[in-house]
Amino acid sequence: MTGYLVFVTTSTAILALFSLGLNLQWGFTGLVNFGHVGFMILGAYATVLLSLQGVPLVLATGAGVLLGVLLALVMGLTTLRLREDYLAIVTLGIAETLRLVVLNEQWLTQGSFGVQGFALPFAGEDYKLLLMWLCLGVLGVVFWGLERLVRSPWGRVLKAIREDEEVVKALGKNVFWYKLQALMLGGGIAALSGAFFAWQETSIYPEDFQPQQTFDAWTVVILGGGGKNLGTVLGAVIFWAYTSLTRFVLPNLVPLDDARLGALRIMIIGLLIMVLIRWRPQGILGKKGELTLGK
Repeated sequence: MTGYLVFVTTSTAILALFSLGLNLQWGFTGLVNFGHVGFMILGAYATVLLSLQGVPLVLATGAGVLLGVLLALVMGLTTLRLREDYLAIVTLGIAETLRLVVLNEQWLTQGSFGVQGFALPFAGEDYKLLLMWLCLGVLGVVFWGLERLVRSPWGRVLKAIREDEEVVKALGKNVFWYKLQALMLGGGIAALSGAFFAWQETSIYPEDFQPQQTFDAWTVVILGGGGKNLGTVLGAVIFWAYTSLTRFVLPNLVPLDDARLGALRIMIIGLLIMVLIRWRPQGILGKKGELTLGK
């Protein structure tokens, strides 16, 4: 049970970190990103492949984060001047393209066989416990940094863009540049979560990065409340609490095989999100006056 609690805590921290990047993009800025997992793919694969080539782990992780930022830059430069829905389409397409690349380019990523045997941040019997504390520590630092940013004049501009970017333009602000910054920073945070995901799994496969990862993050952000970093962390906690509880309870209540039980769990959480949006559309900690679901 102790080992499972360590696993759940680590998974919750990684999901919260991943979702904080999406919350910055959508919750604070109003950017609809349906391919958030693409940043995680780059962060995970860049970190492990570079570490296999002897690059120090810190530098390999930094390179993964930088690639996530550069991917967001390319996405933003090609879409942010167009209608809002173009960003959603492009991000989803790029994320799936990246997944197919790591699946088919076996000379680089080992394809469906996955990548194993890469460097890990710790060694020994206490590896999982130490990784849990590292994840929690990094999550705390990122959370603190984001809170300072969104409470600064920069963050207030992002919120204003989310509400009505035409007003922000009229005040002389470069809306495109602010959107691009939010997209890049959120992409870098998601790429960092990819490195932690790889270290937790100790091996990575293309099927680990399905679009479901992105929509899990959307669930977390909507559940906690868009534009609330604390709400995102709370959403991740609730999401993993639900996942863990139903994993043990549902098999005793519903006579289905594992595949159908997995689908049922997704259906239930989808139904709960629908009820939440109907009852409290701003999320648990969100403010109705800052609601972004209508954008």
